[in-house]
Amino acid sequence: MALNLRQKQTECIIRMLNLNQPVNPTGTANEEVYKILIYDKFCQNILSPLIHVKALRKHGVTLYFLIDKDRKPVHDVPAVYFVQPNHSNIQRIVADASRSLYDSFHLNFSSSIPRLLLEDLASGTLNSDSIHRISKVHDQYLDFVTLEDNLFSLSQKSTYVQLNDPSAGDKEIEDIIERVVSGLFCVLVTLAVVPIIRCPRGGPAEMVASALDQKLRDHLLSKSNLFSEGGGFVSSFQRPILCIFDRNFELSAGIQHDFRYRPLVHDILGLKLNRLSVPGEKGGMKSYELDSSDPFWMANGSLEFPEVAVEIETQLNKYKKDVDEVNRRTGGTAGAEFDETGLIGNTKHLMNAVNSLPELTERKQVIDKHTNIATVLLGEIKERSLDTYVKKENDMMVRAGIDRNELLDVLKGKGTKIDKLRFAIMYIISSETINPSEAEAVEAALRESEVDTSAFQYVKKIKSLNVSLASANSASKNNIVDWAEKLYGQSISAVTAGVKNLLSSDRQLALTRTVEAFMEGKPNPEIDSYLVFDPRAPKSSSGTSSSHLKGPFKEAIVFMIGGGNYVEYGSLQDLAQRQQPVKHVIYGTTEILTGMDFVEQLTLLGQKMGLGSSVATSSATH
Repeated sequence: MALNLRQKQTECIIRMLNLNQPVNPTGTANEEVYKILIYDKFCQNILSPLIHVKALRKHGVTLYFLIDKDRKPVHDVPAVYFVQPNHSNIQRIVADASRSLYDSFHLNFSSSIPRLLLEDLASGTLNSDSIHRISKVHDQYLDFVTLEDNLFSLSQKSTYVQLNDPSAGDKEIEDIIERVVSGLFCVLVTLAVVPIIRCPRGGPAEMVASALDQKLRDHLLSKSNLFSEGGGFVSSFQRPILCIFDRNFELSAGIQHDFRYRPLVHDILGLKLNRLSVPGEKGGMKSYELDSSDPFWMANGSLEFPEVAVEIETQLNKYKKDVDEVNRRTGGTAGAEFDETGLIGNTKHLMNAVNSLPELTERKQVIDKHTNIATVLLGEIKERSLDTYVKKENDMMVRAGIDRNELLDVLKGKGTKIDKLRFAIMYIISSETINPSEAEAVEAALRESEVDTSAFQYVKKIKSLNVSLASANSASKNNIVDWAEKLYGQSISAVTAGVKNLLSSDRQLALTRTVEAFMEGKPNPEIDSYLVFDPRAPKSSSGTSSSHLKGPFKEAIVFMIGGGNYVEYGSLQDLAQRQQPVKHVIYGTTEILTGMDFVEQLTLLGQKMGLGSSVATSSATH
């Protein structure tokens, strides 16, 4: 049974909406109860890509509100609360119960509620004599946002900045790691799997892997654990592998421009929670949903933009042909004599035509939607010369460098300030050695375009530190290593680790290559040094490799700490599809970032380290 995160999370939410009663095969509870749904902003984002208003009605939800809005009492009706377990939400629930806003309260927390908060809830409702209104309290372990069957985000903002901030204290780092571990634990509980965990040594990836391993071990010791698998070893072919990486493992994938449809729509048009708004043909903004209900999006998201334009044209022509066919079949021929059999035949055609109308209308709506999106994209591509950026960045990564004139031509040509900054950072990442006069010329070109160079300086600093690490002898390494550790360990070497390896000639991401090696389970020098954790194995064997942990694996969960993107997601889905037999890869991240979002985080880090120019960042997006 392939892991389908979207389906599993949706099932959990439907059960919650039905007051945590068993749901029958039609997806509704045996006994229909009308209820009110109260959620916070975070849980609204969890619900939004999974369940539409129409579906809420089907499950008896007649009204729904944000928890921090003022609400009027609705008597004789139960309320389902779906919120994160935090102090302000608990206070609000206690206040609602003391005012007897609803008949009964079914409280559902998106992750496990800490004991202190549970005690606050109990004492608050006792003191206001409203504890009898609290019907049930559930930990739902749903503290993540699923966007597609194989794509999720923990929606934890600015994790990259927080983990790489030189001024961050140990306690702050531990809190961030704990939040990430809690989110990943929720994903594993929802999928009901205990995976084998692999990660590179050092840095946030190892910290998360080690803490998650411990959390799973502690949990598996409890009598009523949340994982439905039986105890003991399950062969690795049935258990998935969880591969944890840190954004610095492959910095370039978070910055580069991409020409495939899904990454383009996200990066250029700002796809968020599967929704986006673009200018309509007749003025005004049009909002669209791009999810599994859109067959064109699902089928063509991984195609290059020019291929998508051709596909839209093909679909439009097919639609016109089908409409003509319906018209031809239902239109009587002029001057023909009346014929009873003809009338019966024609009636049959009319019935078929009536039945095919909804399908044709739906197809036309999808074609119109993607025609509009593609038109807006094309305008942006032309105005910003995005095709040039994509091509030159790819060339740089493959050739490990670029001709100086080409480099400066791009920086002085079309494109937004952020486009130019991204391109300049890609130049730094892809160059095996940095030519100081060339780097100075790049900075000058950026300043000429009034671009804040903090992000550029930050990556350059890390890169030069990496070079000095490689050349320093062990005696002088200590203080550099300390500073490197402060910047988060393997981030330093990872930024440029085997630059040529970042993208091999077939343009496969290093992330994808590494995951493929893990899933194959064959001896491979690239991954032999990676750590292994098996939460089901005795503690002594953790961190070392033994035969049953090697694979092969048919299912993988890949998690990127510090921000992921649709470039990596698409690359991993392509990997899964081209395997024989087809394998299954779920991709998750702390947050999904556009190239601009990520560069803004790099800029912030550069500024925290006192690097770069002081051009206002707010103007960098124009």
